[in-house]
Amino acid sequence: MEIQWFPGHMTKSMRMMEENIALCDGIIFVLDARAAFSCFNEKLLKVFGSKPVVYALNKSDLISKECASLLVKNLQSEGKRVVSLNGTQKRDVANLYNAVTESLKERIESYKKKGIVRPLRVMVAGVPNTGKSTIINSFCGEKRAVTGDKAGVTRGKQWIRLKDIELLDTPGTMPPKFENQYYAKHLAYIGSINDAILDKDGLCLELISELSLKYPNCLCEKYGIENIGEFQPLEIFEIICKKRGFIMRGNEFDYERGAIAILDDFRKGRIGKICLETEKYNEKNN
Repeated sequence: MEIQWFPGHMTKSMRMMEENIALCDGIIFVLDARAAFSCFNEKLLKVFGSKPVVYALNKSDLISKECASLLVKNLQSEGKRVVSLNGTQKRDVANLYNAVTESLKERIESYKKKGIVRPLRVMVAGVPNTGKSTIINSFCGEKRAVTGDKAGVTRGKQWIRLKDIELLDTPGTMPPKFENQYYAKHLAYIGSINDAILDKDGLCLELISELSLKYPNCLCEKYGIENIGEFQPLEIFEIICKKRGFIMRGNEFDYERGAIAILDDFRKGRIGKICLETEKYNEKNN
């Protein structure tokens, strides 16, 4: 299953970000902790140039503390400034704010020496559906940015003024082409790619296959499947459909309804605390 998704509005978004990066002092790049390495957009990172970047490892509450710690360690080993957080929690967002101001310490001192009095300007960027707008709303203490559980909710730029910082909310932006389908699948699992262009049945089968290898106990506990190791992914899919009553006339399985339900269970964290990646993709190990 080949996944590619780069709608026309993303070209405009990339251009807008290129035009506005000069106005910004730094960047918050939001990653989904369940598939952090899949969330990197190398083309977008080039736009940032030498601007300080803080990586917000969002939705860390959906993975185990052990995986979150390992992710932070691996990202920091690459020289990245990382904050693990749940974007709806004020304490976590306060830690992110502190990391941003620390990354911009030299810029703040430079402004003071020059007598420049203005808020710091920070671009909030990332692929779709990683929680950028949720983090911004937590910064504000109120709903100022539009949020949603579908890819592509934010379509245009929006400057949001706080007391001493201005945040530029930007649309989620994908790489123009997925060179790595392993990452593309993970982005599809977490809802960063528009479901309308996906083969949901096939995607769900891929997800079940990966989870049956990495998190069999989570599948077993969520769907009540005993001896899960004895079943192939399609058999597991059909067992879940049967248990949920996703059966059509002629006693055929309703794979589409089953796929929608299973993908939703995964995205909402109902299958368990699942981290798909703790390190960069290595073809030998995946």
